[in-house]
Amino acid sequence: MSLDAEAVARLSERVETAQTYARAIRKLTDDHPGMTVADAYRVQTALRRSYERRGQRVVGWKAGLTSRPKMIQMGVDQPGVGFLTEAMARPEGSAITVSDLIHPRVECELAFVTKAELAGKVSRAEVLAATDYVQPALEIIDSRFTGFKFDLESVLADNSSSARFVLGGRPRRPEALDLRTIGVVMEIDGEIVALGASAEVLGHPAEAVAMLVGVLHDMGETLPAGSLVLSGAITQAVPVKAGNCVAARFFDMGSVGARFIA
Repeated sequence: MSLDAEAVARLSERVETAQTYARAIRKLTDDHPGMTVADAYRVQTALRRSYERRGQRVVGWKAGLTSRPKMIQMGVDQPGVGFLTEAMARPEGSAITVSDLIHPRVECELAFVTKAELAGKVSRAEVLAATDYVQPALEIIDSRFTGFKFDLESVLADNSSSARFVLGGRPRRPEALDLRTIGVVMEIDGEIVALGASAEVLGHPAEAVAMLVGVLHDMGETLPAGSLVLSGAITQAVPVKAGNCVAARFFDMGSVGARFIA
């Protein structure tokens, strides 16, 4: 680790201000080129503690940058995780404002909801055994860095670009599906803009959840029973603006949608 406690607190405040007021900032490594992944998660943890002190409840976690094309696109070499609060949740079909976001983009994901605690280094099979159900989700990401350009350390400190999420469709037991082969079609205003299959997520979405639990273990955390986990983007992240209506259709799982307003 290269950052002292004062620097971690200062960077956490910088990220929180950018998130709260939708103001783009320079990537953090511009000022701290020696920043490590461990440092980045310390900043993220400080951010999470700040939100919790302000009364926001953490309801789960997300895996990010879980497909090889996405890693190449964003110039990073490994996935990451971020936390989800109840304030980020939006009802299915609801209107989501974009004026309080900087670079809103939408991804299609599978959400896992756990029925047992997961801790330590776990396998895909252990993740599936601990999963109550899976369901379709939209994640609205929003990097707080100028031009949507960042490196791994900066994006992890920015809570892996977490912003909003929407759950919908039909919850299904994991054993009732082949979670590698869930096809997804995303439409904006009735036009198909992205296609994907769930194997894009580390070969199997449960592998992303296992990765996430391992990262939490390294941070001294576990994934409690009843947690929500967004397992990572099946499709590319597509920019949205006020006036857009987004619908994602998941094979044999129904659809999830939202509209965007100023």
